[in-house]
Amino acid sequence: METVLYQFLIEVPRAAAIWSALLLLALTLLAVLVARPERVPPAEEPAAPPADDPAAEAADLRRYAEEVAVAADRAARTARRLRADWLAAQEAVGRAWQAYDEAETAARRFTGAALLPSPRTPRTPAEYAARERWLHHAAMAAHWRGDLTARQLSDVFGHRAGWDPRRHPAEQEIVLARAVRDAKRAGYRAAAERERLAWRDADLAAEAARALAAEAYAAAGRLRPGRLPAARTAATAHRPAPAARWRPARAG
Repeated sequence: METVLYQFLIEVPRAAAIWSALLLLALTLLAVLVARPERVPPAEEPAAPPADDPAAEAADLRRYAEEVAVAADRAARTARRLRADWLAAQEAVGRAWQAYDEAETAARRFTGAALLPSPRTPRTPAEYAARERWLHHAAMAAHWRGDLTARQLSDVFGHRAGWDPRRHPAEQEIVLARAVRDAKRAGYRAAAERERLAWRDADLAAEAARALAAEAYAAAGRLRPGRLPAARTAATAHRPAPAARWRPARAG
């Protein structure tokens, strides 16, 4: 009994000492880890982008060249169409000027006659009716020739805008000639304005077509071997020369 008690008293302090030493070692290691934590390995940096792929760059240039070529073709067709419109407008100006010149010549023939007194005729209802019929007939004939507009013809029949059926036919002929002259002059001015606008549109379209054609040629040239390195700077190297503006000589 004494031996067992003796062994117990000897072993217990020894075991306590061992556990105390292990606990102290664990606490020491924990303190070291807290004071000097391990360095976390840095995250992997993204890989550098690969160098430019010549095949991809060539594909981009080819696609760009095709798009510019299509745009240049459309611009060329638009320029041709607008030039045709301008030529048609120019012909219309020539016809309008000729019509105005003829009307001016006809009105000028009555310059001396306007200074003469009107012929004396009896002031009867039949005479005034005959004058009105003459005016309506002359106005209708001028309208069918294209010398009077529908609005002017309406003014004649409505006795508006200075049209007086009581005047003598000699006076009415002078008034009619001047009205035709004024209408032709207004038509010529309107045609000249349309021609000017058509010229402006045609000239702008021609400049755009030349610019796109130059760019399409440059883009096609950059597809040739040995031209790919200069592709980025060559796009701005081509600028079309300014278009020479000219207008055809026109009388008046």
